Amino acid sequence: MMNLTGKTCKPCEGGVTPLTRVDAARYLAELSREWQLSADATSIHREWKFKNFFHTMSFVNAAAHVANIEDHHPDLEVGYNYCRIVFTTHSIKGLSENDFICAAKLDLIPRG
Repeated sequence: MMNLTGKTCKPCEGGVTPLTRVDAARYLAELSREWQLSADATSIHREWKFKNFFHTMSFVNAAAHVANIEDHHPDLEVGYNYCRIVFTTHSIKGLSENDFICAAKLDLIPRG
């Protein structure tokens, strides 16, 4: 067990090698089963469904709060009753531990 939720993101401004598919799969095993690795192993994504707009936006605000605290920001797609989140580390054009730390913390957000 890696205890990703107990870690904090480290600044990443490039010059770091992205995680390999094998390493990404190892990290992915620590997350909720809903997270998926992209075909090219450069990102992870997940979709949440909600009963209404209020609950969707409550989740989005909580996710944004986590991203700001960690200073690691995902791509979001938001609609009336859904939110899709993609994590990748843009500066290295692939995945870093930061992506998995943030994903693990989003897994802890209650879904009212």
